[in-house]
Amino acid sequence: MNEFKKFISKGNVIDMAVGLIMALYFGAIIKSLVNDILMPPIGILLGGVDFSNLKLVIKPGIAESMAGAGDEVAEVAIGYGIFINTIVTFLIVSFAIFMVIKVYNKMKEKMEKQEAEAPVVPAPPSK
Repeated sequence: MNEFKKFISKGNVIDMAVGLIMALYFGAIIKSLVNDILMPPIGILLGGVDFSNLKLVIKPGIAESMAGAGDEVAEVAIGYGIFINTIVTFLIVSFAIFMVIKVYNKMKEKMEKQEAEAPVVPAPPSK
């Protein structure tokens, strides 16, 4: 139990929790960017296609009135349009993460260079 308390008391757990929450909301923002902003114009350029509705119907559904006896048969389909949206979302998130890491590495490299070039100040003599 003490080991768990030590683990929780470190700042890493809080940092991870904040990072996870931010990542979840970042994912929602990117999903909205893809589905609501990027894909509609792409669909128009490709002839008015709504990617979220693209699917390959394997077995058509039968409406309640046609099935008789109140049974409704659901459609069986492969929703490849949603899959395309998910791939685009993944690519955008991957690119965003790549850019964040690239900026972080540049800043880290710059700070290390400044530290290496900084003059060494001798310690004051002790009395």
